[in-house]
Amino acid sequence: MPPSLSRHSPYSKRNKQLRMATQTLANWAVALQFASLPRGVINAAIRSFYKLGRLHSCSDGVDLDAMHAALLNGIASHVHDYDDTHLDTIIHPTGPVASALLAMAESLDRSVSGEEFILALVVGIESECKVGLSVWPDHYDVGWHITSSTGSIGAAVAVSQLLNLSPAQTAHAIGLAATQVTGLREMFGSHTKSLHPGRAAQNGLLAAILASADYTSSTQALEAKRGWANVVSSMQHLDEQMATLPPNGRWEIERNSFKPFPCGIVVHPVIDGSIFLHGQLERNGIKIKDIRKVEVIVHPLVIELAGKTAPKDGLEAKFSVYHGASVGLLFGKATPAQYEEPVVNDSQVVWLRDRTRATVDEKLRPDEAVVIIRVSNDGDDSVTEVHIDHAVGSRERPMSDSQLTHKFVDQCVLVLGQDQTERASRWCWDLENQADVRDIKSVL
Repeated sequence: MPPSLSRHSPYSKRNKQLRMATQTLANWAVALQFASLPRGVINAAIRSFYKLGRLHSCSDGVDLDAMHAALLNGIASHVHDYDDTHLDTIIHPTGPVASALLAMAESLDRSVSGEEFILALVVGIESECKVGLSVWPDHYDVGWHITSSTGSIGAAVAVSQLLNLSPAQTAHAIGLAATQVTGLREMFGSHTKSLHPGRAAQNGLLAAILASADYTSSTQALEAKRGWANVVSSMQHLDEQMATLPPNGRWEIERNSFKPFPCGIVVHPVIDGSIFLHGQLERNGIKIKDIRKVEVIVHPLVIELAGKTAPKDGLEAKFSVYHGASVGLLFGKATPAQYEEPVVNDSQVVWLRDRTRATVDEKLRPDEAVVIIRVSNDGDDSVTEVHIDHAVGSRERPMSDSQLTHKFVDQCVLVLGQDQTERASRWCWDLENQADVRDIKSVL
């Protein structure tokens, strides 16, 4: 069933509206109703929220105001680079939006139902992804961290929905978020990268709160000559993307994917292949010391985004295809533990990294790679290779609910303990039926 357009339909007078992208987006967000969301969209929203783990506005028993809660939630959502990814734009959409929503919900003096929360999450993720698509790839190529530069807009729309703002107020919230654009790709490999979605969540929350008090901005903040899209990109397709807002086009949240490994997503095919070859080596009785050379053949983006040959710490290792290949081969896994500094600087990891070479093949897709191992064992030379056509976590090989549960438990059990982790997992999977999302604090 298509979304109900009973309130403030964004599709009347279409030609005029398409010249007003900011207002069109605001109208659409206000008109959308939970009852009209397709089941696949609801399920995608629950999966997107679930993978965030233990985000809420209390830390170690210290209550935080909503602004600082949004900031810290957003940072926490990205600090391990273990978040979701909208593969068409490589936006990590849930972190900024859910972080702002949780902070806002917990500050309200009324209950927020699971359905209400899911609706706000959907409109936020759809907004940031449609806006991101309108400037992709030029916006990213020039140096903007697209997760945060669009995330503040998504967070603003989401919180506006939660606060039941009018279309005019929501349009002002979009403008207030757009003018706070943040995030430079130069910061990748440093702590500042995870600050970006934190600031996006905080900025979006501030934008909606200000708009709720009738604080104004430009109502053409996205599309104007000196507005967001034309300032952050040399090309933009806002009209086309606003025309694809559901039900006229696809739901972007259904194209969201989830990371099986805590690093840049372009490294995942190499890790996937290396883990497979780890098993091959073990079955054949071949030791790591017998490896003479590791070759990885990858998409050009891998070298651009993850070409660090000698990472010094876990943050830099997340942007090293060489480290990803090495830990996959050595340990047969790549969890946050394999990106801790002692592992990054382990002599055997460094030894194998130094024997790893990367070659670009422009015909490969970003989720595709070839991993080749050259081995000398008792005087016999051999070559073993694997071609990963689609990495685990891609749209063609999505993570199952069971795999997401394993990931959730693996992250939370050391902090919460087994029993509490299992309660939290059940609560998050049942988000749709929760009477009050603020109760999340009782299980986390």
